[in-house]
Amino acid sequence: MASGSIEKRGSNSWRLIVEAGDSGVRDKQTKTIKIDDKALLRTTKKLQEYLDDQLHEFKKEIESGEYIKPQKMTLDHFFENEWKPKYAANTDNLSPLSYKTYQTYYASHLKDKLGHKELGVIKTIHLVTFFTDLAKPEARKDGKDKPLSSGTIQYIYRILKNILQRATEWQFIKANPIIGVKRPKVVQTESAYYDEDEAKVIIAALYDEPRKWRLFILGAMIGGFRRGELVGLEWKDIDLINGTIDVVNSISLTEKGKAIEKGPKNKSSKRTVTLPDWYMDELRIYRKEWVKEMWEVKEMKVWKGEEREYVFHGGFGNPYYHSYPYRWWSRFTERRGLKKIRFHDLRHSCATLLIEAGASMKAIQKQLGHAREQTTSDIYAHVTKKLSRDTAEKFNKFSPQNLQLNTSSNPSAK
Repeated sequence: MASGSIEKRGSNSWRLIVEAGDSGVRDKQTKTIKIDDKALLRTTKKLQEYLDDQLHEFKKEIESGEYIKPQKMTLDHFFENEWKPKYAANTDNLSPLSYKTYQTYYASHLKDKLGHKELGVIKTIHLVTFFTDLAKPEARKDGKDKPLSSGTIQYIYRILKNILQRATEWQFIKANPIIGVKRPKVVQTESAYYDEDEAKVIIAALYDEPRKWRLFILGAMIGGFRRGELVGLEWKDIDLINGTIDVVNSISLTEKGKAIEKGPKNKSSKRTVTLPDWYMDELRIYRKEWVKEMWEVKEMKVWKGEEREYVFHGGFGNPYYHSYPYRWWSRFTERRGLKKIRFHDLRHSCATLLIEAGASMKAIQKQLGHAREQTTSDIYAHVTKKLSRDTAEKFNKFSPQNLQLNTSSNPSAK
């Protein structure tokens, strides 16, 4: 049976002492509590009842084995010495790109504000204040005079929740203080894209560029592939007879000159995409050119692809640096004086073109590899609204003003 006592420590702090165990070996645990309620401090009876309740709860935790002794470990120390090597470094938990991004965001936004705090001291209200401050312009680290985007704030929330969840599971803290913090909402912004007329201009310009880059860009625009999916694409994943491409690999990160490969973004991202005949016809031509180039490079003994056959490479067989296609795309649009959108927005253009052609959201979801149909609907809601307006406007030709109805000679119309 555990015994307990209360010891006054300061003007508003008390130490709870609980001893448990048999008569031979007694395990002593202590816990300090502070009371900031001035009204409670002035009432001796209610104050004693509150302290007795706290001691009772403390004894219950000790006896049930639920009590976790507070760790004098900072969030920084846990992040570097526990979370990174024992969780984040495992690719079953985080992809290499996510791991790198988590570290960057932690260093930029979490380290200075929370890194020095002990895990057991971080309270929900501290995190509520932290996320409130994140929405202010001064929270930015790049000097821009505007707040962080709602998406960035939600991503920081996701990182901190992950770290604190591990600390809770591994019993460094009893409860996760972020549980009581509302997940920041993301304000959905309209995605940039090319409509049908703009897409035709881009495609025409691409026919003055190398075939390799034309096929790469069109893979994103009409196939809906992500940049990493195209960088990691191999010939074995292309069915030139049936006109399909299987998405089974992705390269979204390059470290120390080596491509970091992983599977698709999620289960739904692993998919088979059917491409139009004209695209596959040109891909067959490119395949012949690719094989010819490979043998020429191998004869010069400078082939670096080994047994891998990446569809798009810089001439020596190894895949492109993961961000290079974006640089090529930016230079291309600038050089041609074309409307500039992000490389990722080519996927949005693919969806927009499919919506304009009357494809269902379910079909577009499968084409793009979204996990949920709702995700597709949310992202492209502004496109469907525009098309609805355009469709409604087609009925303007039936307006009475346009038809010039003569109701005065038709009594039944009155």
